[in-house]
Amino acid sequence: MRTGTATSRRRWTSGFLGLCLLAGLTAPAAADPAAGADHYVALGDSYTAGPGIPNQLPDGLGCGRSDHNYPHLVAAALAVSQFTDVSCGSATTAHMTEAQPLPDGLANAPQLDALSSDVDLVTLGIGGNDIGFGEIIANCVARSVLLPVTAPCRQYYTRQGDELGARIAATAPKVAAVLAAIGERAPSARVLVVGYPVILPAAGPGCWPLMPIAVGDVAWLRTVEGQLNAMLAEQAAAAGATFVDTYSSSVGHDVCRLPGTKWVEGLVPTAPASPVHPNALGMANSAAQVLKASRPR
Repeated sequence: MRTGTATSRRRWTSGFLGLCLLAGLTAPAAADPAAGADHYVALGDSYTAGPGIPNQLPDGLGCGRSDHNYPHLVAAALAVSQFTDVSCGSATTAHMTEAQPLPDGLANAPQLDALSSDVDLVTLGIGGNDIGFGEIIANCVARSVLLPVTAPCRQYYTRQGDELGARIAATAPKVAAVLAAIGERAPSARVLVVGYPVILPAAGPGCWPLMPIAVGDVAWLRTVEGQLNAMLAEQAAAAGATFVDTYSSSVGHDVCRLPGTKWVEGLVPTAPASPVHPNALGMANSAAQVLKASRPR
């Protein structure tokens, strides 16, 4: 059997692509002093923290923080003198001002406590857990088992109106409050609100059962993610912050792609990362988009 050879080749290809992405984003930013920042703080949930991506940091094991998440890549590219990453898996907007209990019995301190008046760059990636990201995925997967070609999840969440649309609308003022608090604690900071990348394919019916989302639910879930990103962009604009679009640049790198091409893993990861979360390639792309947006206007 040649399984070992094929696996090694896929891993080599994935690693090589990651190095290419990192080389592409690090060199120009480091050579551009105008893109620099002195004190950078990263806030956010698991799409910021990078659970499962090597290397997991000892001080953030309960949060799944990786030293190859996009905040760490951005900090290295900008050569900041001070950098703090307090992102944490499962974080909601509430955990910006409240401590977040962790599975190890400890707690992640309120993330906004990392801010101070000398911070000049802040990234914020939040909102997915406020609308129930994990619950939505689990529910849609479970309902697809018996009804793979219909839209059982859409029917469930719209049986009494647009439940997820209402959740997104209810999250908007929470994001606005977080942005206002960032402005108070770090009044001189450039604030970047980082959106969510492509998860399911940007077109077509998906790839059930590889990613077991019913064919009829795929387009609907794309719309839900689009609504979430649009809300984040609106709140960023209203607060004078910059929205970082990671969706457009990640089209073609969804969970249905082959290893080395996918930037978000499926339910059974083929690269080190948590299920339905960005892998190292996805983090490299997010870092590239943040670096573009971090340059002075």
